[in-house]
Amino acid sequence: MNPFSTLGIRHDIVNAITELGFENPTPIQEQAIPVLLSGSNDFVGLAQTGTGKTASFGLPLLELLDFEENYPQALILCPTRELCLQIASDIKNYAKNMKNVNVVAVYGGANISDQLRQIKRGVQIVVATPGRMLDIINRKAIDFSQVQYVVLDEADEMLNMGFQEDIDSILSTTPDDKKTWLFSATMPSEVRRIAKKYMTDPFELTMGTKNTGNVNIEHEYYIVKARDKYAAFKRIVDFNPEIFGIVFCRTKIETQEIAESLMKDGYNADALHGDLSQQQRDKVMKRYRDRSLQLLIATDVAARGIDVNDVTHVINYSLPDEIENYTHRSGRTGRAGKTGISIAIINSKELGKIRHIERTIGKQFTKAEIPSGFDVCEKQLFAMIHKVHNVEVNEEQIEQYIPRIMDEFKDMDKETIIKRFASLEFNRFLEYYSKSPDLNISGDDRGFERGDRPERGDRAFRSSTSPGYTRLFMNLGSVDDFTRGDMLGFICNNTKISGKSVGKIDLKGVFTFFEVEESAVNQVIEGFKSVDFQGRDVRIELAGDREGGGGDRGGSYRGGGGGYRGGSGGGRREGGGGGYRGGSGGGRREGGREGGSGGGFRDFSGKRREDRAGSANAGSGGRREGGSGERRRRN
Repeated sequence: MNPFSTLGIRHDIVNAITELGFENPTPIQEQAIPVLLSGSNDFVGLAQTGTGKTASFGLPLLELLDFEENYPQALILCPTRELCLQIASDIKNYAKNMKNVNVVAVYGGANISDQLRQIKRGVQIVVATPGRMLDIINRKAIDFSQVQYVVLDEADEMLNMGFQEDIDSILSTTPDDKKTWLFSATMPSEVRRIAKKYMTDPFELTMGTKNTGNVNIEHEYYIVKARDKYAAFKRIVDFNPEIFGIVFCRTKIETQEIAESLMKDGYNADALHGDLSQQQRDKVMKRYRDRSLQLLIATDVAARGIDVNDVTHVINYSLPDEIENYTHRSGRTGRAGKTGISIAIINSKELGKIRHIERTIGKQFTKAEIPSGFDVCEKQLFAMIHKVHNVEVNEEQIEQYIPRIMDEFKDMDKETIIKRFASLEFNRFLEYYSKSPDLNISGDDRGFERGDRPERGDRAFRSSTSPGYTRLFMNLGSVDDFTRGDMLGFICNNTKISGKSVGKIDLKGVFTFFEVEESAVNQVIEGFKSVDFQGRDVRIELAGDREGGGGDRGGSYRGGGGGYRGGSGGGRREGGGGGYRGGSGGGRREGGREGGSGGGFRDFSGKRREDRAGSANAGSGGRREGGSGERRRRN
């Protein structure tokens, strides 16, 4: 018998969650569910992310609500649209064997008319972000007068994002006798105040010590000079061939720039931040969940609510300003009882922050060394050997080629064949890392000698345009809904040149200047001779006197390393291209690269991009809704 049955959950729900892989309740589920099933207490639950809080309140709600009635009976408030969608999806999955269960997700960046129609059709459970929920309430499009339960999930983050007034306004429309359940990963004083304001003698449940980190997560830090940060970051990634991680940055700009640099250097990466439209965010997250992305580069708020299985690493490219956010970041890995690694890349001035985080989470960091180039080559070589050893052979399809393959190898013995296959990968890394410097510095090295500090903080992945490039003019620009990443893909798709052959891109309103290697100029001009965009010819000319003061600003950075992987995917593409470590591109991509082998681009779409929604004006004064768009601060 499934242990969830002993907690008081009925069989149709237990059967559904058993199919989802729920075998044993987590500690918070085991202790919270019986309390909440009584329906008679306000509740405060403190537990780390990844411990199963959604099921802790979702399963009791399905037991307590009357699904024969079609009006709002439960309201769940959470900080971001990703978390909103995740909670709604989870509850629907728990209830798949039940009848008449209507769950509506209400969040910004999506069509409000569709959400209003769903509410009008009838709903028992509303999952919402505060800004959009307040907008709908101000339109008098929903009635919460009979709501019995309000759940405040990730309460600490909602308050941290400045939603105190919104929460007050929303809860003022609910009955005084409702039950309020508050869940939080940390318990700052602001959460304590909200509990006192909205609850009466709540039952409090704390799993572990307050504000501590997940015991299944290892914490490491690397000390590097600012100018070496991006190179060190790439080396850490290369040393972990099977990495499936989330990389955290402070700002949207840094997030996008690092993602573009990684894509140009051939990594399966993309950005998630508040300037993306909801459709773009959904596509990025779909690719990440499908594992066609290896690295998701995100701001703190954009990554809230990301519940993806088996994230192996969280990398703090920049430490958060607030210590509590480190707990949330690291909680993206080591979920559901699995292990994970949280890495911080710092300069020596940030050692004090590491010590502060250690005291806060109650766990000690391990000081790690940036691996040498040879260490990376060795690790990648044996990762490839491991893949060969475990590859699934399609006997039916490969059989027809075996005679030709054997004929090719007839003059080689077994040892020679193995050496040559291994060298295909090993030589690539060996060439790239043959002259790689030691990037480590000691903890007492200040790390910022004269000339070390890069422009604009830690963006050491930038580098200036190398000699040997020619500047060209194109009659398309930002008014045609191009970003720098889109333009890079557009150029590479139509000319079949590598993204590494493209220098800086200076995107203007109705035209663009871009640089290509001198050897590729004729290929670019020829490649665009028969290309049209939305019915008009694309014109490419030598920039010459057309520059008009455009300068070298803007630009797609050629960042730190280049090299062994070639480029990766580019522009806005609906599905693949790029090949494994071949091809090129970069920038914001909707479809991205599809692994495999071979190179080149395909299916670049010149269609206009969706509106960059990302925000909705709430009735009480236009606050940005959903993801990092909801934060009223810098992210």
